[in-house]
Amino acid sequence: MSEGSITGLIGPNGAGKTTLFNVISGLTRADDGQIRLGADRLDGLSAHAIARRGIGRTFQIPRPLGRMTVLENMLVYAHDQLGERLARVFTAPRRVGAEEKRLRERARAILESMELGPLAAARAETLSGGQKKLLELARALMSDPRLILLDEPGAGVNPTLMRSLVETIRALRAGGRTFLLIEHDMDLVTELCDPVVVMAQGARLTEGPFADVRRDPRVLEAYLGTSR
Repeated sequence: MSEGSITGLIGPNGAGKTTLFNVISGLTRADDGQIRLGADRLDGLSAHAIARRGIGRTFQIPRPLGRMTVLENMLVYAHDQLGERLARVFTAPRRVGAEEKRLRERARAILESMELGPLAAARAETLSGGQKKLLELARALMSDPRLILLDEPGAGVNPTLMRSLVETIRALRAGGRTFLLIEHDMDLVTELCDPVVVMAQGARLTEGPFADVRRDPRVLEAYLGTSR
């Protein structure tokens, strides 16, 4: 996967796509092989350590902290905050306050970029399904990741919010972010992804431009049980 790309990960149900995401993000331990992000080797690290090395993750089913506000959800995802250490609250209150102000400004700017700014004070559980998808991505950005794993970002999102999501992903890619994206909506894959990796039965089947892989007889066999 090249830096600054949007790589699609497709395959039939049960192919192992989400399991791969879990392995990359440290939720599941790999049986073999290595996982690297640039020069950093990630396999064997905890999920928190992997996140700190530059990998952000969203989930197919959004997982907001429902009783917290949208803004509070954002602030939770910022790494290594001074205020997390009780002693710093008393020994360096000005630094803690200045950092909190900076993080709030950053969080609000990210929310505005995703058209969630007006909902900053709303409880996360009141958001629509599509808005929760946008909040998932917004929270991931609070950790300033180099690589973002998106698990079916288009599922349950209405066309208006989907257009906002697509433009946000493109803008982030233009700014240097790299994406690996699981998606069943082939129109979205066609619009966003190059290259596309096809998985089947827990292994990589093929990869390349979507126009090519969709005609591959092995891909048709994996999806439809026939190469015709």
